[in-house]
Amino acid sequence: MTNVPMSSEPLARAGLHHLRANSGSLLALGILLILLGTFAVGSAALATVVSVVLFGWLLFVGGCVQLLHAFMARNWHGWFVPLLGSILQIVVGLLIVFHPVAGELTLTLLLAVGLMVGGMFRIVAGVAMDLPHRGWVFLNGLITLILGVMIWRHWPLSGLWVIGLFIGIDLIFAGWTCVMLGLAARKPAAA
Repeated sequence: MTNVPMSSEPLARAGLHHLRANSGSLLALGILLILLGTFAVGSAALATVVSVVLFGWLLFVGGCVQLLHAFMARNWHGWFVPLLGSILQIVVGLLIVFHPVAGELTLTLLLAVGLMVGGMFRIVAGVAMDLPHRGWVFLNGLITLILGVMIWRHWPLSGLWVIGLFIGIDLIFAGWTCVMLGLAARKPAAA
């Protein structure tokens, strides 16, 4: 049996047709995301509280669903482990909902540690491994490490705004991606 490469051209045409048909809604979505992101960056503290409280509620609801599942599977000999996990998730979710500032501080500190550790791993990989374009891996690790150190050095104050700022920046870039895709889809196809 031979491997015949499938042409991606029909698939690309179908995708382009879909983008063209929905370019207006893609532009509208992009503009909305840019506005939300700009608001989140401008009100990073509020965006942080809202996102942390939402995260707490998601943990709580997820824990309740898992608790229900644990009771439904109580005839299984290992049902106690999911039961304990669900109770822990419910408690953590409620703690975050009722103490959002403590949740902000904890999550921000975890984010800083994660960025620092991830940055160090990328730096080591960029130096030690024979990777193509390993300078980019090293640079990515260095920037990630610096971001983590900056957040950690300004902690606990950074815990009040970092999450909202990062969410806002992500929303802005996602919005511009949608806008640019929507505008590109409106251009006539090259012959």
